[in-house]
Amino acid sequence: MKSTNVMPVLYAASVLSLVLLGGCNGATSTNATVPTDIQTVFNKPAYTGATWGLRVVNAKTGKVLIDYNADKMLYIGSVRKTFTVGELLNEVGPKHHYDTPVYRQGSVDSSGVLHGDLIIQASGDLTMGGRTNPDGSVAYTEYDHNEADSLGNAILTKPDPLAGYKALAAQVAASGIKEVTGDIAIDNRLFQPFNFRDEFDVVPIFVNDDMVDATINPATVGQPASVMWQPHSAAFTVNNNLTTGAAGSTDTLQLVPEIPQCLGSPGCSASISGNLPVDYVPPLTNTFPLVQAFRIANPANYARTVFIEALEADGVKIDAPAVAANPTQILPAKDSYTSTDQVAKLTGLDYAKDATLILKVSYNIGADTSLVLYGLTQGVDSMPASLQAEQTNLAQNYGIPSDEYAFYDGSGGGETKAELRAVTKLLMDMHASPYFSTYQNALPILAVNGSIEFVTDFESDPTLAGAAGQVYAKPGTWIKATANGGLDVQGQALGGYIHTKSGKTLAYVVDINNAQTSSLNGLIQIFQDEGTISAMLWRDY
Repeated sequence: MKSTNVMPVLYAASVLSLVLLGGCNGATSTNATVPTDIQTVFNKPAYTGATWGLRVVNAKTGKVLIDYNADKMLYIGSVRKTFTVGELLNEVGPKHHYDTPVYRQGSVDSSGVLHGDLIIQASGDLTMGGRTNPDGSVAYTEYDHNEADSLGNAILTKPDPLAGYKALAAQVAASGIKEVTGDIAIDNRLFQPFNFRDEFDVVPIFVNDDMVDATINPATVGQPASVMWQPHSAAFTVNNNLTTGAAGSTDTLQLVPEIPQCLGSPGCSASISGNLPVDYVPPLTNTFPLVQAFRIANPANYARTVFIEALEADGVKIDAPAVAANPTQILPAKDSYTSTDQVAKLTGLDYAKDATLILKVSYNIGADTSLVLYGLTQGVDSMPASLQAEQTNLAQNYGIPSDEYAFYDGSGGGETKAELRAVTKLLMDMHASPYFSTYQNALPILAVNGSIEFVTDFESDPTLAGAAGQVYAKPGTWIKATANGGLDVQGQALGGYIHTKSGKTLAYVVDINNAQTSSLNGLIQIFQDEGTISAMLWRDY
């Protein structure tokens, strides 16, 4: 079963935030003074040969309290997201939202027939209404579906993933349109598509985070397992070829293909096949259902189909076929739309909620998209140009020169690295931002929520227990499988803020490189140890 095998290179995000973070071969330090109890953690036999880094700054006074290996380039992985989210938040503010309008081309006659086309102008709205809770908050779980295949399982959120498309369709119907004689198109020209880790090209329209989720349960031995999927659409079908195997049999579950390329073609499908032992224990949750996910490789084609289906469900006749390639040839000149032709608009979640989603579950595509959305505020529309605009911004407005980091996207992919002092400079600047409260609360909270919710191992030292709920920090990890089946934890970082027992606020980042472990439990122990270090800082400063 692919979800239980350690991949040669494991990208992930969610509970373990397994996003690219590389190794470092030793380092010197500006100030090697580290408290004895923290040094004891550094010196554990499990970390022989590994390199630690730690920088701690009093966020109010700017006094550097610990500066250990902080002047060397270390791989920070998903801690990179603290830059991306912070910069866009400072630029647009927490209340900014990305709204998605629908325009008509052509006239509507007295019978409600649109002699022309409907066009969704994609805005970069990350959730398109698909993660909005009844109270308006953003829905996320401890184990996000974006990493279901990398981590082996997920817990799905409850909102309807197609809620936004249904809302747009209802508005179109309410506008009086009863039939569309032309076509339906998605205008994806907001920014230039960018490749996401050799999986697909990201465009500014999203359906269920560009995922199709499969929920799997065993049945009677020898019978097909139960496989359900969402969203349901003619655009894509999941074929169930998965058999429930006897207890103790080998699990061979696989998704074929994991990234279907047929979206936009009639009959597009993929399969879940193999053997699922009746006594299989799903990873992470240790209970069924098991969740796996297919990547939507052609988001515009998929969005077009689900929008047509929503329109038809609201009684709007669409003459064009529901399943077809997005007809970009019918689009008008870019930015030529007028308010008189607008027939619907989906109001996006404000960016404070997008930031929460990105940082709590380490949503890679959301972070990458945020970087390009930041680029748009600077007059550029591609990933490379956005990185260049960010470089200028960090130097001019944050005092972080380009030789203190190496960024390749907005989420921590590629050879992402930084000096730890660059990270704390960013954190200090965000602490002074008028949007600090929003930013801090979007970070995972130790033993409370997000990707460090599970870090609660303080039983051996009750003096650390009070740190729960007082550490707001983003983790990032890069691991590889070793030849003998172990894990090469090339890097694991944790960076953010600590509200100490004495009333101080600390900006900090702790990082380890080149740690070896034989199992996933060893990786979890590294998380626990970094949580322990964070708790020691809470207690002692």
